[in-house]
Amino acid sequence: MNSSKPYFITAIGTDSGKTLISAIVTEALQADYWKPIQAGFPRDTEKVQTLVSNSISQFHSEAYLLKHPVSPHAAAQREGIEIDIQTLSLPDTRNTLIIEGAGGVLVPVNKQHFVIDIARKFEAEVILVANIYLGSINHTLLTINELKRRNIPVKGIIFNGPANEDSEQFILNYSQYPLLLHVYPEEQITPEVVLSYAQQLKNFFIV
Repeated sequence: MNSSKPYFITAIGTDSGKTLISAIVTEALQADYWKPIQAGFPRDTEKVQTLVSNSISQFHSEAYLLKHPVSPHAAAQREGIEIDIQTLSLPDTRNTLIIEGAGGVLVPVNKQHFVIDIARKFEAEVILVANIYLGSINHTLLTINELKRRNIPVKGIIFNGPANEDSEQFILNYSQYPLLLHVYPEEQITPEVVLSYAQQLKNFFIV
């Protein structure tokens, strides 16, 4: 098992771009990828695998693969199971591990735990994905406040989508988190696009 701590990709909401960012970070670090809880299809693991072009990264199977594209706790309930994060264990790898969450930080996985509790369990450093839209400052600052309240370490923020300099600067000033990358709208998301962003991102990591 790799002695370095994993990175946990979370976001301010469900459609903020975690899977794309997970692919970029995985490519940048030539890391392994793991999504412990998948609710609905297609699987994000398969998507990341199609976007990562290096030959080192490995893609680990989900601990919970649920059919319904809803909150993990609701999807599990429909299938008559309960997600138990205490039984989760990291995949066996000597490589850096990228863990992708589900939805935002306070998406419930059962009656007691939230997605962010997985990051805490594995002492992972968070990379926060934020997309800019009307109301996103509020959603981003609420997420930041929760991360700070829980004393979760944060590597930095990645903005995803069209630029809004005023909103982005306000968020960065408030959070005091570094800006790792800005991913802009692309006509098509390809392995080449992912690799281009990955090369920009490498500067923020000790590889």
